[in-house]
Amino acid sequence: MTEKRSLTYRDAGVDIDAGDALVDRIKPAAARTQRPGVLSGLGGFGALFELPSGYREPVLVSGTDGVGTKLRLAIESGRHEGVGVDLVAMCVNDIIVQGAEPLFFLDYYASGHLDVDVAATVIEGIAKGCELASCALIGGETAELPGMYQGDDYDLAGFSVGIVEKSRLIDGSKVKDGDVVIGLSSSGLHSNGYSLARKVLEVSGADHAMNLNGAPLIERLMAPTRIYVKALLNLLDEIDVHAMAHI
Repeated sequence: MTEKRSLTYRDAGVDIDAGDALVDRIKPAAARTQRPGVLSGLGGFGALFELPSGYREPVLVSGTDGVGTKLRLAIESGRHEGVGVDLVAMCVNDIIVQGAEPLFFLDYYASGHLDVDVAATVIEGIAKGCELASCALIGGETAELPGMYQGDDYDLAGFSVGIVEKSRLIDGSKVKDGDVVIGLSSSGLHSNGYSLARKVLEVSGADHAMNLNGAPLIERLMAPTRIYVKALLNLLDEIDVHAMAHI
């Protein structure tokens, strides 16, 4: 007779030990993002954050986003360092244009097979983005989903919450004729339009290593999205901004 044995998560393609190793590895990066208000560390059922004092009518502003098909270029080129910054930027830049200061951030990382090195690189990039935005990385989810993703594929999503005094919300209602329009420069394509960019690369046959203004094309394409939070918070302290848009 065939001997019966118990099946484990490892038999199903889920490596719990790898998940634990990842958490241990990213804890120092997350710790560097801490700010006043954080009441819990990574690993709890829910992340805790105490709202700052000093607001008469506080309004919470939330944003969620991903990195889109820029991830495909990251996977193909092995350049994972910047996509974590991209993820944070896509969320916090949406928040700041409504006048809100980002408070905290959570991420979702999903793959078919958890590569600890790749995941750690990505999440350390998320922590770097949080530092640039002065918000805390207070939690997240790492999902190993056999059969859902092929090969080295992975996906990212992020969620951020910010705060603003109700009277200082920016919604465009103050816009009037004669207002001055100011454009802030980008670092590149940021994280939009990559399905079209990848199609252009495919049709043109452009080499990722070709020189573009002194750097390889792939380096230009993978430049992290600029995070505008600190610059705009300083601007909001100086002048009455009527509207902002994250393009």
